[in-house]
Amino acid sequence: MQKLLFYLIMLYMLALSGCGYNTLQSMDEQVKASWSEVINQYQRRADLIPNLVNTVKGYAAQEKEVLLGVTNARSKVSGIQATPELIENPEAFAKFQSAQAELSSALARLLVVVENYPQLKSNVNFRDLQAQLEGTENRITVARNRYIKAVQEYNVTVRSFPSNLTAMLFDFQVKPNFTVENEKEISIAPKVDFNVPAQAK
Repeated sequence: MQKLLFYLIMLYMLALSGCGYNTLQSMDEQVKASWSEVINQYQRRADLIPNLVNTVKGYAAQEKEVLLGVTNARSKVSGIQATPELIENPEAFAKFQSAQAELSSALARLLVVVENYPQLKSNVNFRDLQAQLEGTENRITVARNRYIKAVQEYNVTVRSFPSNLTAMLFDFQVKPNFTVENEKEISIAPKVDFNVPAQAK
């Protein structure tokens, strides 16, 4: 009886290895790792914002509405718990994506306002923050693209035969991805290079 049970277990394990279970597990982990990198880069951007706002405020305190817009957008982003479970919930993912897009838009408005303050643009602290923000936006784009690719590969496997049978059996669900509608907007990092001469604009 024990021998029969052993053979049944071995047969079951062989069947699992050939039905895409291990592939699904591996791809699921890749999606989670890619998502963690997206979150790390978004957090890096959020951490830069208080210093950026304070530096701008020192030179352009009258731009209260724009500064408040950035601060409020950052608060909204910070209020969303970006847990691994978020990528299992399309509604929560869409809310996260919308908040990040709003923050990108608020930052873009702030950086446009800065154009009117030459002294601020020449400030060493501001230039350092500008360089860090530009680098972070580039990292966000790279991390987001890796996530998009990982989710695409995972979702194709979840929906393809015969691995879709294993996915159904073990409750592997299709994961949400960044939408095409917002992808055009969020794939372009805000312009943070203020060293362009006025006559060149």
